[in-house]
Amino acid sequence: MLKQLSIYAENKKGVMQNITGILKDEDINILGSVTNDSAEYGIVRMVVSEPDKAMEALIAAGYLCHVIEVIGVEVEDKTGNLNDLLLTLKDSNVSVDYLYLSFNRDSGKPIMVFHTEDIMEVRACLKSRGYTVL
Repeated sequence: MLKQLSIYAENKKGVMQNITGILKDEDINILGSVTNDSAEYGIVRMVVSEPDKAMEALIAAGYLCHVIEVIGVEVEDKTGNLNDLLLTLKDSNVSVDYLYLSFNRDSGKPIMVFHTEDIMEVRACLKSRGYTVL
């Protein structure tokens, strides 16, 4: 199961570098990331090499964060594949909360990382439709 680290951080200069510095010091690799911000705070969502270790280090540094399960779907790097994946989810009555891009370091293929309500059901649905689910 793919795990995502969510970090709630103040929206101010140097915070992102501080977060990445903590991960660097812990020898944790960032595999994919997206940041959503507001005027005062933001949510940094990351797939990292060691999510539980990353969460411990960031909490020790004063950040509020947690780890949740997400779905990673490997797709071919060609036009329309994201649309095809989203159409499959729509046809299966699946609502996607958010998504972002990563890539498989071994195969070099893109990985769409996304969150939805029923992770296990959606994983099974996608596998039955021929998708490579991580």
